[in-house]
Amino acid sequence: MQTTFRLNGKTVHVTAEPTRTLLDWLREDRGLTGTKEGCNEGDCGACTVMVTDPAGQARALNACILFLPQLEGKSVRTVEGLAGPDGTLHPVQQAMIDHHGSQCGFCTPGFVMSMAVAHLDGKTDHDDQLAGNLCRCTGYAPIVRAAEAAASEPVPDWLAQAPDFTCPEVSSGGRADGARGADSPPEGQRPDASKEAEVARPTSSDALATWYASHPDATLVAGATDVGLWVTKGLRDLGPLAFLGHCNDLRDISVGEDEIRIGAMATMEEFRDAVAPLHPSLGELLRRFASRQVRNAATLGGNIANGSPIGDAPPALIALGASLHLRKGDARRRLPLEAFFLDYGKQDRAPGEFVEAISIPRQPDTLRCYKLSKRFDQDISAVCGCFNLPIENGVIAGPRVAFGGMAATPKRAAHVEAAMDGKPLSEATVEAALPAFAQDFTPISDMRASAEYRLTVAQNMLRRCLAETSGHATSVLELRP
Repeated sequence: MQTTFRLNGKTVHVTAEPTRTLLDWLREDRGLTGTKEGCNEGDCGACTVMVTDPAGQARALNACILFLPQLEGKSVRTVEGLAGPDGTLHPVQQAMIDHHGSQCGFCTPGFVMSMAVAHLDGKTDHDDQLAGNLCRCTGYAPIVRAAEAAASEPVPDWLAQAPDFTCPEVSSGGRADGARGADSPPEGQRPDASKEAEVARPTSSDALATWYASHPDATLVAGATDVGLWVTKGLRDLGPLAFLGHCNDLRDISVGEDEIRIGAMATMEEFRDAVAPLHPSLGELLRRFASRQVRNAATLGGNIANGSPIGDAPPALIALGASLHLRKGDARRRLPLEAFFLDYGKQDRAPGEFVEAISIPRQPDTLRCYKLSKRFDQDISAVCGCFNLPIENGVIAGPRVAFGGMAATPKRAAHVEAAMDGKPLSEATVEAALPAFAQDFTPISDMRASAEYRLTVAQNMLRRCLAETSGHATSVLELRP
């Protein structure tokens, strides 16, 4: 499959297997070994690069789980291309030197690229921006000091202006003149036409619906933060593929008077930006959803469609009464999100049917979300609990409580809800509802937590919800000695 994009300011035309990762191509085909392979699953950030879309929006992304076709029409900058044309270092590079931010140096290129994107965007929440970059020897203090020192420096001209850093001559179909670039194979060695026909890059949801109806067993690639691991860790052959990055109508987010509608291809970072002002607790939960690099790629639709019992978004969305919009060909249907999850690894989605959007009813904010994990940042939940407890006339009216990590699917706590409905939000009500958790859930024991611990944690999360609603500080980030 041919893909055309900019690499460090120069246009490249690449013909490669559709599941070839950017990391492997950079290191093996281009000799750009500054981009490191660490975990090869999007956790350590050693492979971080800057990717800019045609609209000029730059994002830090993990090259290890980024397939080459996802780069069509975009611009990639690696650590080798971060300095100016005359060799002048980027301010974050100079600051890393000045503040002794590197020892062994393996992680340094990834840190530098994350810092450069944050610097370009004017982000100064350095702990969050660097949460997806792992350092085992230098320690984070000098790296954060370097980020702080560089923050006041202006964005270099070659990044702030860089008229050649976008790719205006590249259409969604590749190079306009049809010529082969240096990375294209010689004539007579073109990819198998039958395989090419099984790889699609639709430019709209209509085109996707048509193609997917005729390839119902195909794999849909949105952000590839999950699918990427099927290749890098599972070594799977994905068969027919559709890359959805150019379905811009699936990216729309609209906040109306009655509902919030989020397109399935909206990234988790875009979803967070939209929902945080309306439901701050959900915004905080999403801040701990993986790393900035992963949130920049992962999509809300993908997070739901993979049906993970420990996905962080579904419990919150279920607690908010969200609906899922599905499409197959020209047929569309809408169902409550909780009804989508049937059993472990099984969802109510027919072959050739895809998630089109998610809608959330507008409502006063009474949502509280809590995540328990072994690490505070960038870790999989052991338990994720979300409580939406509206109060009318002094009593709880229509509570919605949902959990991840407590069952084979994200699941509502129906008995807990019933125990609290119509009662005042008080210690007595909460304590009386605690035994109902055992009626709703029979959690398993695994490496993240035991069944007993999970059940106790879920009960304590309800206690925490009461404490927080009563005005007490409950977050470890708020407590001070």
